[in-house]
Amino acid sequence: MPAAPESRRSLTPVSRVLRLCLHALFLGLLALAAGRAVTGREPHAGWTVAVCALLAAGYLAGALAPAVRNSPRAGALWLAGLGAVWAALLALSPDGLWLAFPLYFLELHLLRLRWAIPAALVTAAAAIGGFLGHSGGAVTPGPFLGPLLGGAVAVATVLGYEALYRESERRRELIEELITTRAELAAAERDAGILAERERLAREIHDTLAQGLSSIQLLLRAAERTLPQESPALPHIARARLAAQENLAEARRFVRALTPPDLEHGSLPAALERLCSAVRGPRVRFSLSGTARVLPTPYEVALLRIAQSALANVGRHAAAERAEITLTFMDASVTLDIVDDGTGFDPGAARAGGEGGFGLPAMRSRAESLGGLFTVESAPGQGTAVAVTLPLPLEAPR
Repeated sequence: MPAAPESRRSLTPVSRVLRLCLHALFLGLLALAAGRAVTGREPHAGWTVAVCALLAAGYLAGALAPAVRNSPRAGALWLAGLGAVWAALLALSPDGLWLAFPLYFLELHLLRLRWAIPAALVTAAAAIGGFLGHSGGAVTPGPFLGPLLGGAVAVATVLGYEALYRESERRRELIEELITTRAELAAAERDAGILAERERLAREIHDTLAQGLSSIQLLLRAAERTLPQESPALPHIARARLAAQENLAEARRFVRALTPPDLEHGSLPAALERLCSAVRGPRVRFSLSGTARVLPTPYEVALLRIAQSALANVGRHAAAERAEITLTFMDASVTLDIVDDGTGFDPGAARAGGEGGFGLPAMRSRAESLGGLFTVESAPGQGTAVAVTLPLPLEAPR
């Protein structure tokens, strides 16, 4: 069967087997009409055979023509030509009535639906008129019901096939989307695991090795001050202090190498500003309040990850137009606020129902692991405000 118009071609691709069956049905009915005309010695048997041959040639020419397969206009013209020759066959032989059934399918596939239904009705009317013309005026229910029921069956078959195909396409697209999403989630989990391990190693080196070397250096300096200048131990203590200092610098280089990439080439405020500029969707503005201080690496990592997670929630769930991140430095603490004008939600209901995913619990866990305070303020239709406050140590070693 020739292809459908562009709007319907993607919805109703007819398989090779169905096309061959339709071709065989059309040509078989033509052969039947020609054979009956000859064996039945109809008055116009010669003309009937000639018209059947012309109709078969026209059908095969259109079925094999690329223009008919690719152009809706060419397909419609081909169908009109077939209809004209078929009308001549109806005038010559009542057996031409049977060709109405394959013509229904051709019309439904070649024409848009708003034109295919009227064309099928015209075909049914022509079939009924041709049969009545050969019946000598005898009116029975059969000539009326046969073409109409055949047209109804053809329409129902094509529309049902289209509905099944659309459902199949939706399922295929859903499966492809699920496969893609699963691959993305696996990659995200792998990256998250790598980053989490990097952060854990950075914290361990910072909290144990680096701090221990710093303490050793301070103790050695204190020992230098307590020993007399002529003590033979002083050179050894100086060399030990120098070795501790060099190893402390090396440990800090390891910590810097294991920090998130966003913090490798700048401060936390710069990383947050870059994060805001990279967000797609809502307009995000970053502001800094107070005098920026050098924070311990675990603090910077935690604040950056909380900001990333909060902005991800804004993009996925809040449907917000604007959001703002504020980093505030105070004497004894640092505060990060993320505020949006989105749809909001009920935090109490989310906690009670166990909904909302792992974003908020993960942010809360990061803040509390550093002795900080994490709060969420939101209400349906009133946006969301996330705040985390971390107490600063008296000294912020790197």
